[in-house]
Amino acid sequence: MIIVSDTTPLRYLIEIEEVHILEELFGKVIIPEKVAEELQRLKTPQKVKNWMQSRPAWLEVKKADISLFTPKRKIGDGEREAFALALALKADAVLSDDKDAAVEAQRHNITIIPTFTILERAAARNLIDLPKTVDAMRKTSFRLPPEKDIEAMLERDEQRKLQAAGKGEEE
Repeated sequence: MIIVSDTTPLRYLIEIEEVHILEELFGKVIIPEKVAEELQRLKTPQKVKNWMQSRPAWLEVKKADISLFTPKRKIGDGEREAFALALALKADAVLSDDKDAAVEAQRHNITIIPTFTILERAAARNLIDLPKTVDAMRKTSFRLPPEKDIEAMLERDEQRKLQAAGKGEEE
């Protein structure tokens, strides 16, 4: 599976100390040089900068050919490079939370996986405690999905846990 990431999912997963789930879910994650640069800006939290300085082997930085992707609407340089890289590598998906960028991705048949979808997938594999992780995300500057969506996700997680507990009792 080829996964390219934009800045936001990585930054916040590092911030809440759950970035390890990316390796568990996807194996390797590729980022363009611009995203690597954005994760080390002056205003970036020190925890994120430190992580990037000693980033794990599963995170690969590649040069993107931006001529491969010309957006119709204004999107950030990190998103633009991530989509160009995704097209060049025929990636399975791009990890991103930018709504304008999602419209551009759809135009190019690029699958987007937002951060909260990543969290729900990780919870389904018992990699994280979803309610605790959602609480951690609420304490950051991350632009959260609508509360009704978060509540629905937490309800699905609770139902999954109940089903798993029921199956355990049957055995």
